[in-house]
Amino acid sequence: MRHTTHPTPLLERDHWRDLSGTWRFCFEDVGVWKHPSEVVFDRDIQVPYAPESPLSGIGDQGFHHVVWYGLTLTLTPEERQSRLLLHFGAVDYAATVWVNGRLVATHEGGHTPFTADVTRQAQLAETIEVTVRAQDDPHDLAKPRGKQDWQRDPHSIWYPRTTGIWQTVWLEQVSDTYIQKVGWFSNMDQWQLGLQLHLVGTLAPGLSVRVRLWRDDVLLVDDRYGLQSHEVERRIALADPGIDDFRNELLWSPSHPQLLGSCLELMDGDQVIDRVYSYAALRSVCIAGNRFLLNGRPYYLKMVLDQGYWPGGLMTATDTELRRDVELTRQLGFNGVRKHQKIENPRWLYWCDVLGLLVWEEMPSSYRFTPQAVERLVHEWQEVIARDRSHPCIVAWVPLNESWGVPDLPTNPSHRNYVQALYYLTKTLDPSRPVIGNDGWEHISTDILTIHDYTDDTAALYQRYSTLDATRATLTLQQPADRFLTLSGFQAADQPVMLSEFGGIAYIPDQESGWGYSQSQSEDDFQRDYKTLLAAIYDCHGLSGFCYTQLTDTFQEKNGLLYDDRSPKADLLGLASSTQGTRTAREMTVDPLLNPFSTSSQWRIRVLSLVDAKDLSQD
Repeated sequence: MRHTTHPTPLLERDHWRDLSGTWRFCFEDVGVWKHPSEVVFDRDIQVPYAPESPLSGIGDQGFHHVVWYGLTLTLTPEERQSRLLLHFGAVDYAATVWVNGRLVATHEGGHTPFTADVTRQAQLAETIEVTVRAQDDPHDLAKPRGKQDWQRDPHSIWYPRTTGIWQTVWLEQVSDTYIQKVGWFSNMDQWQLGLQLHLVGTLAPGLSVRVRLWRDDVLLVDDRYGLQSHEVERRIALADPGIDDFRNELLWSPSHPQLLGSCLELMDGDQVIDRVYSYAALRSVCIAGNRFLLNGRPYYLKMVLDQGYWPGGLMTATDTELRRDVELTRQLGFNGVRKHQKIENPRWLYWCDVLGLLVWEEMPSSYRFTPQAVERLVHEWQEVIARDRSHPCIVAWVPLNESWGVPDLPTNPSHRNYVQALYYLTKTLDPSRPVIGNDGWEHISTDILTIHDYTDDTAALYQRYSTLDATRATLTLQQPADRFLTLSGFQAADQPVMLSEFGGIAYIPDQESGWGYSQSQSEDDFQRDYKTLLAAIYDCHGLSGFCYTQLTDTFQEKNGLLYDDRSPKADLLGLASSTQGTRTAREMTVDPLLNPFSTSSQWRIRVLSLVDAKDLSQD
C-alpha cells in the first residue's frame, strides 16, 4: 500500500499539485464586490490557514462576513494538455470560484470538498488567475458551525472562528474519461468487498476497469469488468481463510489495522487511460443486545473526545500533526476517538485507518431550528457521509449533539421528527454502522444510549452504572444537566449504554486562566485523579464503553490529558495504564527507541495481555 501525502487518500493519482502557500487576500466587510474585476487585494495569506489563525500570517479574529483570495498560477505543458481539475478540501462557509474571470464553481458547506473543471481556461492560456470569494456570516446560528464562536472572544465551550479556505487546494490532471468517485463496502458474512465507481466522460466501446487488491505484497484480486454505464458496482469475493487465526489476519481492527491496497485502472483495450490508487478493509461493526461488536465479537470502547484544534492553525494542521495526534491517542491507551463538532481532514482519517483508531464522526451543529438550518445541515451531512463512508476507522455516525439546534425536543414534535429523520436518513445512506441520533441525552432514536455525566463523585458513578439494572434505572431517573436521558415514545431495548462524555479533569499549572469540570492541584494529583476516575468507570459493568473529555487543552478549556502543544500533563505510560484499566489487567509498553513527541514515522505500539486470550477482543 502506498504512503503519500495526497489530500484524498482513498482516491490518489500520481499527477497532482499542492497549491498551498502564499495567496493574495483581502477582507470585504461591506459585501458589495460581485466579480474578481472589482476586488482590491491588500495583503497576503498562507493557504490553507484561515485568516483568524496565527499561521495564516494575518491572525485577525474580528467579525468579517466576506473574504477574497487570489492566485496567479503558471501551468506546465502537461497540465495544459490534460483535463484539469481544481479541488478544494473545505471552504467555510459559502464559496464562489472564478478562473480568468469566468465562474467555475459554487459550493455551500464549510466542511466538505468540491471541485471545478478548469480545462477550458487552462487550454486558453499558460497562466490562469484563480479567485475565491468565501462568505461566512460570523453571527449566523442557522448554519452548521460546530464550536466556532459567534461572540468576539471565545467563551464557555466555543472557540475562535474559521473563515474561508482551511483545507488543501490542489490541481489534478485526469484523462477525458476518468474515475471520479471510489467507494468500498465490507461484507464479512459473505467474505466480500463491495466496490462502487462513478465515471465522468464519454464511455467509448471497449472500455473496462481493472481492479487489483493486495494484502501487503500478496496479490489477492486481479479482475477486469466491462463498462455498461458511468456507475460501476461489483462484489469482489475473497478466499475465506477458514479458521479464526487466519481470518483474523485479514480483518481490520485497532490491534491489527490490516488494509488492502488497491490499484484501479480505466482501460481502453490494453491502454491505461486513468489510474487511481485506493485501499479497503474487511471489518464489521454492529450492535447485539447491550454490546458493541467489532468483527462479530464484543468490543469495549475506550475513547477520548478530540476537538481537532491547534494553537497556530486553529482547525488546520499539517499531515505530520494529524498523524502525531493519532499516535499520541494510541499511546495514551485509547482504541477510539469521538471527533467532536468537526469534520476532520481526510488525512487524519487515513492515519486512523493505517494506525488503528476507531472514530465516531459527528456533524458540527447549528444552534437554531429553522427550515434553512434543517436544509443546510441535511445537505452537508449527506456530503459528509458520501466523503467518508469508505474509511474503515469510522464505526458510528452522530448527526446531532446535546440537542443543539433542537432545544425543545421534549415538547416540540417537529424537533423530535427532525432527530428521527436524521437517524433514519443516516441508516439509509449507510446501514452498516450504528447511528446516535442525538448524543448525550434526550434520546428518541439511537443505536447506542449515550450519556454525558461530568460528576467527579466516584460513588455516584458506581450507584448509577454499576450493573445493567442500575444503569437502566438511571436512564429513567437521573437527569444529567437537568435533561431527560430518554424521551417519551422512545422504546429502549437492550442497546449498549456508554458515557460518551465524562471526566474533564483540569490541571492548570502556573496560575493560568482556564477551567475544567473538576480540577487537580499538581501533576501527581492529576495522575491520581485520572486513575481513580477510570478505575471507577471500569467498575461500572452497566457500561459498554466510555469517551473521556478530552485529548488536549483547547483554548480556555484546560481539561486535556495533553497540553495544547501535545506535551503530556503527566507521565504518559502512567496515563495509558489508567486508560487501559485494571479490568483487563493490561500493561502498555512503547518501543524504547520511540520518542513519544517526535514526528518520526517509524514507531510501533504494543499492548501486552496479562489475561486469557478471550479478553483480547477488548484491545
